[in-house]
Amino acid sequence: MRPLRKGPGVMLAVTVLMGILLFVAHALPPQLTASFADLARRADAAKDADRVDEALALYRKALELNPKWAEGWWSLGTLEYDRNDYAAAARDLRRLLPLAPKDGTARVLLGLCEYELGQDVAALKDLREGRKLGVANDPQLQQVVFYHEGLLLLRSGQFKLAQQSFGTLCQMHVESADLMQGMGMAVLRMPPAELPAAGSPNLTLVQRIGNAACLSAVKKFDEASAQFQQLLADAPTFPNLHYAYGLSLLEANNTPEAVGQFKEAIQQNPKSVEARLEIAAALYKVDSKTALPYAEEAATLKPQLPFTHYLLGLLLLDNNDPLKAIPELEAAAKAFPREKRVFFALGSAYARAGNSQEAAKARAKFQELTEAQQTDEPTTY
Repeated sequence: MRPLRKGPGVMLAVTVLMGILLFVAHALPPQLTASFADLARRADAAKDADRVDEALALYRKALELNPKWAEGWWSLGTLEYDRNDYAAAARDLRRLLPLAPKDGTARVLLGLCEYELGQDVAALKDLREGRKLGVANDPQLQQVVFYHEGLLLLRSGQFKLAQQSFGTLCQMHVESADLMQGMGMAVLRMPPAELPAAGSPNLTLVQRIGNAACLSAVKKFDEASAQFQQLLADAPTFPNLHYAYGLSLLEANNTPEAVGQFKEAIQQNPKSVEARLEIAAALYKVDSKTALPYAEEAATLKPQLPFTHYLLGLLLLDNNDPLKAIPELEAAAKAFPREKRVFFALGSAYARAGNSQEAAKARAKFQELTEAQQTDEPTTY
């Protein structure tokens, strides 16, 4: 089963759904002529009869008469998308969005067009915003959206978020080599450029690792652990395998063994920032004194990574060193200006350092962000 790539069935289902769900965002002007009504009727009939070229021409003529016809832009965009004319579909869906700004399905379809056009930043933004708005209740479309969102996150190096997207597909009981490959790349922190060649033993390993991680995502922890242990027996030096197993153990709330795997990952790769961050985060509030050196090493190895400053600041604060915590949390606040948790921690650090004025500012910012329900997701790295 490979339901993760676009196919005619996906768009047919979505088109049917949108015929029900999408409304005309602006009332049609009373002066609309019979000519527009006739063109619209004929366009719909041609689309329903699968006379695509005729339908496209009629929709364009009707939209010239009434450019605020939301359903017309939707039909035009979906027909163009179905015939792989992604540039035209994206252009026409952008005409639709101001007329139906709350339509998540239209926005994710635009994101899928942008993905095909190589416009990764815009595609990821539209896919994620569309999901927040709400997507038509079509399982195949939702699978396509999560899969392409995962691929875009892999391309941009946001492996944690990619793991979440692929994990959602695992929870939807999707079975696909594409999914296992994507999940394997996410937990191994493997950029697409480093993917092993098709048919190679290493590609099979990536897919096996993805399958084990998928078992963790659906809380089959014993099965996942058995598969990871077999993988370690088969390929003990495979890059980041210990790290991937550690993530699985964390999901199972097995912190001691997870930390052990992350330490193995550091032994294998002494410059592993991610394994250090995982140890520091896992031990935060449990054993912050032990966790602190790992966060300090991570910040030294990769000071340009904002999350290192956030986690280091939290640990310094937890170790009663607010003066050292403040610059770390200030750096995190610059990187994550919409993340309320950063400002909450910063306010605490200022207060404990005796700087009541700055503490009040940070707490006011925390309150503002809480009320706005905004977030920058600082836990991604």
